[in-house]
Parts: sequence; C-alpha cells; structure tokens
Amino acid sequence: MSALARIYDDTHEANNRAILAALIPRPGATLVDLGCGDGAFTARVGQRVGAGRTIGVELDPVDGGKARDRGIEVIEADVTQTLPFEDSSVDVVHSNQVIEHLADTDRFLREIRRIVRPDGYAVISTNNLSSWHNVVSLALGWQPPVSHVSDEVVVGNPFDFMEGDLGSPVHMHLRLFTERALAELAAYHGLRPDLLRTVGYYPLPVRPARLAARLDRRHAAYLVQRYVPGEREERQRSLRTREPA
Repeated sequence: MSALARIYDDTHEANNRAILAALIPRPGATLVDLGCGDGAFTARVGQRVGAGRTIGVELDPVDGGKARDRGIEVIEADVTQTLPFEDSSVDVVHSNQVIEHLADTDRFLREIRRIVRPDGYAVISTNNLSSWHNVVSLALGWQPPVSHVSDEVVVGNPFDFMEGDLGSPVHMHLRLFTERALAELAAYHGLRPDLLRTVGYYPLPVRPARLAARLDRRHAAYLVQRYVPGEREERQRSLRTREPA
C-alpha cells in the first residue's frame, strides 16, 4: 500500500470515529442507514446508538447480502427515490459518503426530513469541497480528487492515488459540498443543523491532521453534520453550532 493510500484509509477511519462521536445513544431506537454498503460500518453505528432495529437501505444486492450476513435488516431500494418508510417513523438516520453520489440531493434531504421522528435526528458525512487538497489541485490546474469528469476513468490529477479505472459509475461524485452549502441545504429542507464538524487534513497523517483541522476547520477533508427536525427555511444565516475536530 502506498503512503497516500495509507493516509486515505487512516483519514477515512478518523471520519468514521467522528461520525460515531456525533451519534447520540438512543437505546431501542429504529436506525436507518441510507446506503449501508456491506454493513460493516452500519453495525458500528447501530452499536453506538444502541438501536433495537437496524435497517440498511442498499441498491447493490451483493453488498446488501453481505450486510444481511452481519445481521443488518436490509431493504434493497434506491435512496434517490421515495424511501420505504412511513412519515416520522425513524429515530435515527445515518448516511456516510452517499450524498455526493446523488444527482437529486433535494429529494434525498426531503425524504430524510419526512421519515425522521420529531424527537429524532440525522447524521450525514461527505467530502469537503473546500479542503486544501482540492483548492491546491485547482490552483495547479489539476482536477480536484473529489470531482469526477468521467463514468469510466479517474483522470486529471497525477497525485490522485485512485487515478485510473473508476471501477463503477456508482462511485462517481456528482454533487460536492462545502460545510456551509450542506448545512444551508439541509436547513432549507427542514433539517436544522445541530452539530457541524470537519475531520482529516490531506496530505497529513491522522495525528497532525487532527491539530490542523482544529486550527483551520474550513479546509479539512470531511464534513460531519448532525441535524434535528425543524421548519423548512428559505434562508439560513446562523448555522454555526460547531464542535472542534
């Protein structure tokens, strides 16, 4: 494994830990993970929440099968469509590294707001468009690593360790967010930001990245946001309830 790939994996795990820290325990809760993949992280989320029922929504039947093998209740469905849950029926909604792959982010957030209970909450994590590795790439005339121009191949940045075969169009990033954009869009759809956090700082290893993200949170690698149900807002100016990385 290359040094860059190792830093990526370590930073990804640091983001996972930040998500777990953002989750508020709700013993016996109904938890829904939108885009659960193989269920490995879903199981950790369920354990942290203390969920009585853990449901994963996953379109890929292979990953869905792996999640079932881990004890996750899996619904094979497309998260870009109407979610298969009643209004106000879910205590905790989680989605990690999914929203950036969706074209219709408005529908996705509206559906989360629809299904979450009035006393429930949602946690979403995604890449940070304004992270320094993206900003510097643009300054050098390179494609930002989080921004894909092809359904087939990753090109345009010689230091992107993923450069080459994209593997599958499902991995392509379609919508990219800054912290402010994600928080304001969530608020627009009635999800009031309750916690805003950033994690990781490429190309730094995890420990120095933790300090860098505290000193310069705007340019960290990942966004972690927690929301509680609120009224739909046409504009949201005061979104800054933050927790240090």
